[in-house]
Amino acid sequence: MEEPSAPPQPPPLSSDFQRTPTTVGFPVTASIINQENSASVRPTTASSDLNSHSPVPWSSGLCDCCDDVSSCCLTCWCPCVTFGRIAEIVDRGSTSCGVSGALYTLILCVTGCSCLYSCFYRSKLRGQYFLEESPCTDCCVHCFCQECALCQEYRELKHHGFDTSIGWHGNVERQKRIAATNPPAVQGGMTR
Repeated sequence: MEEPSAPPQPPPLSSDFQRTPTTVGFPVTASIINQENSASVRPTTASSDLNSHSPVPWSSGLCDCCDDVSSCCLTCWCPCVTFGRIAEIVDRGSTSCGVSGALYTLILCVTGCSCLYSCFYRSKLRGQYFLEESPCTDCCVHCFCQECALCQEYRELKHHGFDTSIGWHGNVERQKRIAATNPPAVQGGMTR
């Protein structure tokens, strides 16, 4: 049986698109085949967005940190945890929250420039959900507004249905439970 690779999303689109694990871009229905499991990802944008070839805006602004006070506080006091949670979801469980957070902290302590590491995850997230690069480049956003950028990415993942506190595998298990309790939709019979 196939494992779902993403948590519950907005209602699925009727069109079927394919995406390989190496492709980054449009968030569409997919059959992702990786070395560990096969899974499907549900889209999170309207079908008109998928065909327009223009990036979609972020679900919240860069400076909307106080919209989610808990993630704002977490990011202010422990940005390594926020980054680790984001990285685990963006990497689809291939790296754990702890490893990503520890590497972020190590880079911060050694170089003082953890933003050079975290900006790549912002780019990856933008690629996965085809988000616009705003208000400026990913590296500039992370270099000058590190905490705001992490908060925005955290809120974006929540907006797409992820519970970042349970990690990638927890979200996969949650999706399995939901899929098991919801019967498949039955389409109407033949009509003339």
